[in-house]
Amino acid sequence: MRRFLSQAIVPFILSAVVPLTGCNGIFSDVYDEAEEDNDVTVSGELYIDASSWTDWHFIDLEEVAENTEIDSLYNPSSAWVTYPVPVDTIDSEGTDGIYTYWYDVFGEGLSNRESREFYPTAAQQKPDNWTFAVHRNNVMTNGCSVTATDYDSFDQLPDDITAFASLSFDEDVWNESDVWVIQERMLLGLIGCQGIEINETLSSWLKIDIPPMPPAFTLNSKVFILKTQEGKLAALQLKNYQSSTGTKCVLSINYRYPL
Repeated sequence: MRRFLSQAIVPFILSAVVPLTGCNGIFSDVYDEAEEDNDVTVSGELYIDASSWTDWHFIDLEEVAENTEIDSLYNPSSAWVTYPVPVDTIDSEGTDGIYTYWYDVFGEGLSNRESREFYPTAAQQKPDNWTFAVHRNNVMTNGCSVTATDYDSFDQLPDDITAFASLSFDEDVWNESDVWVIQERMLLGLIGCQGIEINETLSSWLKIDIPPMPPAFTLNSKVFILKTQEGKLAALQLKNYQSSTGTKCVLSINYRYPL
């Protein structure tokens, strides 16, 4: 794997108030190393430890629906399939790769960022059949589109799904600054990000803000409606983003598919 070689000297002077052990202190909620958990999936819920910076977790709602119909004791969370983010450099002129951004983490925050470096990698590996995938607070879909609602629970969903026909659904869009992958120079404000399409609407169910430090996590527990390529609808609701031991980006997702 090619190492990052910055051509610019970052105007950062990290004094003794920011020790290199900061990943266990001021940056602890960003790194969030997972601990052993004993969380149990309940009916209609998907549970996934998505706290890793280096993995995408994919799920096929069609498979989940079929297996649940066959077996009432089926664990839907067993359907997640994990693939690592490619980080090894390759000889390519494509856009797949690692984009390094500088973030003003000790000043204005994540909104103030500058592109610094890029190196190409292989494209993200994906399963043959999947509906959506999660990586920490990021979500991407398999050609789906998503709309946000004002519903607080599935009980408020209309019985007639044609009520959603007039709503605006948002597709995935290219992103090269939000899927954080390389953290080796984070104390300098430099983070390697995967260039990939994500669904910004569905990703808004969990927002990370810097400042403050440690980061602030904001949960949007409203119901989202996902529309597949075939036109089927799913209801998704992020109910929790922490494990029983407090690890962030461990997701408990209420789902209903198909509507």
